[in-house]
Amino acid sequence: MCTLEKRGDIYILTLTGSDEHRLNPTLVDSIRSALRRVRAGPASPSSALVTIAEGKFFSNGFDLAWAHSSQPRLELMSAKLQLLVKELISLPMPTIAAVTGHASAAGMILALSHDYVLMRKDRGFLYMSELDIGLVLPDWFMVLLKCKIGDAKVRSEIILTAAKLTAEMAAVRGVVHSAHVGAEETVEAAIRLGQELVKRGWDGNVYGKNRMVVLNEVLEKIGNCDGGG
Repeated sequence: MCTLEKRGDIYILTLTGSDEHRLNPTLVDSIRSALRRVRAGPASPSSALVTIAEGKFFSNGFDLAWAHSSQPRLELMSAKLQLLVKELISLPMPTIAAVTGHASAAGMILALSHDYVLMRKDRGFLYMSELDIGLVLPDWFMVLLKCKIGDAKVRSEIILTAAKLTAEMAAVRGVVHSAHVGAEETVEAAIRLGQELVKRGWDGNVYGKNRMVVLNEVLEKIGNCDGGG
């Protein structure tokens, strides 16, 4: 599950608990509910969203144990994540993921769906695990990865060698924006970045619409998925 806190103009969305934050329908619906509360919050000239997670994992991807190899359940999880990504893309404010633990497969996609990714140096990695666990990468994952990671060689390394990228490796390759000493420092840096962006005084609606233009290929690929809720 998750919680939502507002500190000044910064919304902090926290994935709570010490589990792996697997993206089953319950967790995804909880995150989407939090984003609806952000949209419905008091109007302000400018805001920012920071997403963080408790424990050793940012998110370890889809909840394959919940799916039990059921194709309908796998499709439901994918559809709900697509809706969540669409909502992040259209959110009328900058978004920042503070990755203080492992972000694997769909969990990495969730992190990269934010505008900025800050990552902890001393623990955790980014990892597209599909090759290692015998799954085919969803085509919409690939579209998002192309939009977020400009270097084709880096994308190939991530997808076709299932490389596990530490924060420093990811920063050098342009996958994350910065690497920080520990969990607390990473979250603090994400909040500072949010505050700096808020000071720019941008119109949130304009910001969100411009992001939708930038990531139009992702939105077109996702299309009109139906994940309920």
